[in-house]
Amino acid sequence: MTMIEAAACFYLDAKKWLVDTGHEIEIESQRTRDPQSVSEQIFLAEAAWVVYNAGFREAIVRRNFDFISLCFCDWESAEQIVDAGGVCVDAAMLAFANRRKHEAVFEIARRAALVGFDRLRKELLSDPLNYLQQLPYIGPVTAVHLAKNLGFDVAKPDRHLVRLQQRLGFSDVGAMCSHLSTVTGDPVRVVDLVLWRYLERQGAH
Repeated sequence: MTMIEAAACFYLDAKKWLVDTGHEIEIESQRTRDPQSVSEQIFLAEAAWVVYNAGFREAIVRRNFDFISLCFCDWESAEQIVDAGGVCVDAAMLAFANRRKHEAVFEIARRAALVGFDRLRKELLSDPLNYLQQLPYIGPVTAVHLAKNLGFDVAKPDRHLVRLQQRLGFSDVGAMCSHLSTVTGDPVRVVDLVLWRYLERQGAH
């Protein structure tokens, strides 16, 4: 079996396992996410999700995210978060004591409120990775993570995917996910999600 055939088989097996174990809705959500239709609420929530996941286990963030969302006005608007001021940050400290992350989320909302979401979305669509890296707590890798969650067709070089890419013989994660996208017809962002979720779940067992 060639490297290309092995990669395709691995991906299809991973996707089947995820569908069989109840992840079909997550996969479909990633497939249908469109950057052109991202709302202010989705942008704020996804930006916060990526900030909190940086260096934290996803399971911990997921367990606390509903409460954190409540602290930040359920992401209804950047203006509401700014109007609430330090109350959002202080309340979120009850979830976990990382004031820097909470303040980064507040600062993202402050910047969104300052420029207005229409202008923010225009700048985001124009140059997503460069724009996202200007946000607090968002670096080159987390910018890709956030862009993917907002619907841009990119793959994040997560440690799980880097190991798989090396094992399968691809030059980098992007090349691996682009190849599998071509072979299967799934968008790159879906390939990324399927591989990451499968590897993350297998590692948990």
